[in-house]
Formats: sequence, C-alpha cells, structure tokens
Amino acid sequence: MSGLRVSVHTVPPIPCVDHVSHRQNTTRSPETCTLIYSENEAVLVDTAITINQNRDLIKWIEKTAPGRKLSYIYITHGHADHFLGLPLLLQHFPEAKAVATKATVRHIEQQISEEGFSAWLAFFPGDQLSTQHRLPEALPSNNKFLLEGRWVFEAIECGHSDTFDSTVLWVPDLRLAVCGDVVYGDVHQMLFEANTPEKREEWIRAVEKVEALNPVYVVPGHRNADEMDGIWHLEATKKYIRDFTGLLEQKPQTVSELYSAMIAKYPNRFNPMVLGWGCAGAHLSGEVPSAT
Repeated sequence: MSGLRVSVHTVPPIPCVDHVSHRQNTTRSPETCTLIYSENEAVLVDTAITINQNRDLIKWIEKTAPGRKLSYIYITHGHADHFLGLPLLLQHFPEAKAVATKATVRHIEQQISEEGFSAWLAFFPGDQLSTQHRLPEALPSNNKFLLEGRWVFEAIECGHSDTFDSTVLWVPDLRLAVCGDVVYGDVHQMLFEANTPEKREEWIRAVEKVEALNPVYVVPGHRNADEMDGIWHLEATKKYIRDFTGLLEQKPQTVSELYSAMIAKYPNRFNPMVLGWGCAGAHLSGEVPSAT
C-alpha cells in the first residue's frame, strides 16, 4: 500500500471587481489547494491568490501535515489565482522548490508582466495581492519529479482548457489526478478564453486525457467546499462545455440571451460572474452578435 495521503483545502470565495462583464456584487470562485504527503515530506499543488488567503493556506498546511518538509509546490497552469502565493509560501517554507512545466513557466512570465498583472490587480484593488513574484523552475523533459526518491509525480500536459497549456498532476500510487482548471466542480466554468468551437473541443479532449489515466480520485481546480473529489466531475465538466456550445449553435443574438439560457440549464452552479465572462468571450470572438 502507498504511504502517501492527500488532503484538499478549499480557498473560500471572496468579493472581487468584475471588470470583464461588469456585474455587481461579484465574487471569485472557490479554488482548491491539494497537499499530498508522506510521513516526512509533502507536495502542494497550486496556491491561493490573495495575501490573506495564502496566510490561511500556510496555517492549514502546518495543521494538516505537521513536521513534514514541504519539498515541492507544483503549479498546474499560468492563471495567477493558482500561483500568486508563491513568494509568501517560499518565504515560509524555504526548503520547498516551486516547479511547473516549461509551457506553464512561460505563461506565468506573461501573467506577471506589467500588462498581464494589471488585470489581476483590477480584480482585487488595494493591497490584497502580493506585488512580489517568484517563478517556478521548469520540470525536466519527462515532466516528472520524485518525493523521497520513491513516489512519482507526473505533469500531464493537456493543451487548452480554460486557458492554454493546462496540466494535471498525476500521482499513480494514489490514482489521483489533481486537475487544476482542466476540471471544474459545481461552479460555473471559465469559458472566456475557450471562445471558439476548436478551443472548447480541445478542452473536452483535455478531460478525456484525464479519463484515460483511469483515476480513482479527481480534484477540480474550482469547486464548492462541500463537494467530494470524484470521477463524476469529468463528465460534468464535458457536459457543461457541450451545453454551452449547443446553445451557441442555436444562434443567440445577444450575450444576455446566451447567459439566460445557460442559467436556465445550470441555475444552482456557483458564481454566475464567470459565466458572464464566457458569454462576453463568445461575443468578442463573433459567435454572439450583440454585447447587450
């Protein structure tokens, strides 16, 4: 039997400024940070976004796996809500090594540029975000690293999901797939960047790459705190994309029409702000004629 264990911390939703679809009283979706640990060491997958959220994450790590050395912090993709905690975490856990695929490192470099980071500051004005940045190291060409020299962790490159060059961290000893934003829970999926039929099909193929691993445990990058981490998230993620595409094939004339139709299909998914972004993206790509 594997000597590894896994725990998942759900970073709670917090208010933010919606400067994309300009909706009021908006929140950022909850996200997951996953800790895989042995008796001696640990691997963290993804960070939170705000300074306070990452302080809480540090407390959770110390409570969940006391006495362990945090050896690695793996970043699944280049969206800033999954890596902005690196400076604080690496300051607190100086022995940890932050790692990602080469493509994710390039994406992070773009996100922390002056132009890329300004968008994130607009979501969280004031002093909520760290303005210091730390880049992860690129993994070797096989996209693998070892914990304690024996447990294999493998980055699976999945292509486009809710952004380009997305990955999943696969832990074969646990049959665990920590999926970043390739897989979502019961919150609205971010389709703003998946704004063409080809990109949405690529996202579906990304989920199918996870299915091909035959996982037992599947951790979505965004989900509500009371959701379990199971394989049903795979099919649900694909269905959401297909439903969005199906509505677009009915030729909605306005963003509001598309938005309302998706809300009718998914009235209980959390955070419709993100759905608003996806509908706005469909307009920007020309799939929906009118923004109003």
